[in-house]
Amino acid sequence: MTQYLWLIPVLPLLAAAVSAFLGKSQWRLSAGLAVGSMAASCLVALGAFTTSLQLEGNAKQVVRLGEWVSLSASKTTDLSLSSNASSATSSISASAAGQGPIVLSLLLDPLSAAMALMVTFIGTLIFIYSIGYMAHDENRGRFFCFLALFASAMLGLIVSNNLLMLFMCWELVGLASYLLIGFWFQKPSAAAAAKKAFMTTRIGDIGFLLGMLWLYHHTGTLSFYDNGNGCLEQSALSRLVAATTLGGMSISTAISLLLFCGAAGKSGQLPLHVWLPDAMEGPTPVSALIHAATMVAAGVFLMARVYPLLDADAANLPGLSTSLTVIAWVGALTALFAACVAVAQNDIKRILAYSTVSQLGYMFLGLATGGVAVGMLHLLTHAFFKALLFLGAGSVIHGCHHEQDIRNMGGLRKLMPTTFKTYAIGMMALAGVPLVFSGFWSKDEILHGALQWPVSRIPFYIGLAGAFLTAFYMSRQMAFVFFGTYRGQSHDHSHGHAPQGTHSKANEVHESPSVMTSPLVILAAFAVFLSLFATPAWPWIESYLAGHHAHFSLKAVFNWQTIGLLSLSSCVVFAGIGSGAFLYGIVADPGPDNLDPIEASFPQLHRVLANKFYFDELYRATIGKASEALAHGVDWFDRNVLSTVVELIPLVATGLAWISKVTDEFLVNPSFDGVCRRLAAAGKGLSSLHSGQIHQYLAALAMAVVALSMLLAWISQ
Repeated sequence: MTQYLWLIPVLPLLAAAVSAFLGKSQWRLSAGLAVGSMAASCLVALGAFTTSLQLEGNAKQVVRLGEWVSLSASKTTDLSLSSNASSATSSISASAAGQGPIVLSLLLDPLSAAMALMVTFIGTLIFIYSIGYMAHDENRGRFFCFLALFASAMLGLIVSNNLLMLFMCWELVGLASYLLIGFWFQKPSAAAAAKKAFMTTRIGDIGFLLGMLWLYHHTGTLSFYDNGNGCLEQSALSRLVAATTLGGMSISTAISLLLFCGAAGKSGQLPLHVWLPDAMEGPTPVSALIHAATMVAAGVFLMARVYPLLDADAANLPGLSTSLTVIAWVGALTALFAACVAVAQNDIKRILAYSTVSQLGYMFLGLATGGVAVGMLHLLTHAFFKALLFLGAGSVIHGCHHEQDIRNMGGLRKLMPTTFKTYAIGMMALAGVPLVFSGFWSKDEILHGALQWPVSRIPFYIGLAGAFLTAFYMSRQMAFVFFGTYRGQSHDHSHGHAPQGTHSKANEVHESPSVMTSPLVILAAFAVFLSLFATPAWPWIESYLAGHHAHFSLKAVFNWQTIGLLSLSSCVVFAGIGSGAFLYGIVADPGPDNLDPIEASFPQLHRVLANKFYFDELYRATIGKASEALAHGVDWFDRNVLSTVVELIPLVATGLAWISKVTDEFLVNPSFDGVCRRLAAAGKGLSSLHSGQIHQYLAALAMAVVALSMLLAWISQ
């Protein structure tokens, strides 16, 4: 199947290209092309996954597509800064810059195969779900075109064996996310959210681009694996570790941190997380696709792909490199920060959005402390139950007539039974309810890695606190949405919303159609089913990702350390669920007019959490004000300097024209005309000598002879 690997991203791309030329009335064809292409890519990805099962160890298969561009060798001056304990000195050496050809190729290994299968499978379900969710949108054909483009870009990113090709797909993902987040561009909030997402992720992408250029400069290639000559293979890594830059930092560490900037932006890590919650302005299937399987997972995947570079300077202590230490701390802090913010949010999708930010932090923490397999295990399990939760939230919003405030819901477990049951499974998987749900095992692997991390135990305790808060805010959301009595307003389907203060009848809230609930059931099944392959007794997924053979052994579970960690994690989860159920399900009846129990007890803390620690206000007061001041400065310069210069140009040109005219008329013309008149007069005088009378010519000749004779006679005397 390796030779057909290119079909995985190309099929959705072709569907998007065809859909771009279809009219609004042909939306069914657009939907069919999107779903069909994604399903076909899923089949190819399944074949590639089957092929990857036959690879031995860390073997990889590369499909060469050809050279894109070949750069000629040129000598440049390399300014490298080296330092010692006392001082930093500059050394200038002439070295060959990156000279190798840019080769486009595809890579098949367990990492790419598992990601491609996950993205295509979940993407297909989301595409099917979108048919029902977008059924009444007049621009649904354009929506499916954008979805297919988004999926194609993400799949191209996954199977790429070249960092430049990955970067191009990375930017296409950013473009497609801009189009999808701002799909309802007539809403100012959606347009603003799309711009915010695009600009914020570009900040991180600057670091990505610089790291990529630096890597090419020192290795001469951007291919990951190329028969020992790739930038992630030992020969290149040895050169990168040996070279140092400012502060004695190795080049490999500096490049790794620059690449992590791009990953942090795409995956919503501190401090570039602010775009991700606002991305909820797009249609709910977009939220599910971005937050579960594609865009936000791209940052974690990038770090997993370049992990040999991240860990290159760790010598004989795997996982202890400077870059991995930075990633671990950023991930841990992001996990706790986002979980705290989610506690005080009331928009059903924003709660899940901050949950995604938190879980992405866990993935980075797991990757940095436990390795690629640990981080990617949580990425894969999270993709299924988070897609389930977002699609379930979309079903709730659809059934409640586009209401998103959880305070205006309640009692939906009886009105939307299928949505409730599947959503409850997703909630328990995210919260980490023990044994049955996949999220429990993948989360505990991260905690186990953090516990064993020799640098510090603090990330482990942060992870435990985040686990408690995750269980707490998800219990809070379940209590608001599915328990109690319905608190929403009545809806007149022909004239919109009823006046404030009226209450809805039970039959106004309805279960979503089967085209929307069927994907929920499938995702719920996988949220449970994957736990069979993620337990310590049979860690098949981890072993597959690490290139090892999995062996079933109960001894891995029944040892004191594992049992102790599982017990501690379970107690934390049940404490979070119990606290949430107690505060929001028994003591309080949190309606739209009642204070949140936390808000009532800790109003200042709740205000800080509800306002997301004022990050947006901080950026607005600093970067926003600076940008605004710069814009005003540029505007002033344009109006008062450039405009003045522009206005002076025609004045100067007019003045020069007048000077030219005066010079021409009063200096050039008189002088030239006088000379012309004198020449004309001389010519006229000379013309009189040419009368045409021969006797006059003879007389003149005779007179000339006489005059010449007299002159000669005078000279001779």
